[in-house]
Amino acid sequence: MTADHHHPAELAPIEARVAAIESVLVEKGILDIDALDQIVQNFEDSLGPMNGARVVARAWSDSAYKERLLADGTAAIAELGFEGLQGEYMVVVENTPKVHNLVVCTLCSCYPWPTLGLPPKWYKAAPYRTRAVREPRKLLAEMGTDIPADVEIRVWDSSAEARYLVLPMRPDGTDDMSEEQLAGIVTRDSMIGVQRL
Repeated sequence: MTADHHHPAELAPIEARVAAIESVLVEKGILDIDALDQIVQNFEDSLGPMNGARVVARAWSDSAYKERLLADGTAAIAELGFEGLQGEYMVVVENTPKVHNLVVCTLCSCYPWPTLGLPPKWYKAAPYRTRAVREPRKLLAEMGTDIPADVEIRVWDSSAEARYLVLPMRPDGTDDMSEEQLAGIVTRDSMIGVQRL
């Protein structure tokens, strides 16, 4: 046996269960493994916070686009090719020096998948969902985002009827950055409102 011979890592219990279920579904003809691979690839390559980051970067770079985005988020986001299930009706809210926006779904976990990809675990957790409404400033501070007392915090409740995207303030010192470079500094958390850039 050579030194560079590798044994596959042992699967975690959840991975073993998923593999077993997948195997049975494929064997019974219920699941097409190629279709599953395409779905996974779509989530990895086409859906995700990088889409929302492109929306934000365009708004920072193009004032006419920003106006359209704030007036009709759904249509403006669709201009960049991001639309579909869980993104049918999008409302974009803008952070300013005097207003900080925070998005939550108090009932479940409504989330704009086409622009932000899969929701983070904490977004779906009951403590986040309740505390975002009851004590947003304290919650944000615990998440590492201190909002000054003179800044109003507006909490937006996503639902099946409307999903929200926060347009963060453009950071100082980014005037010379290209749209692509700007997209690289936008985070998922800033588009939910739990982080300031």
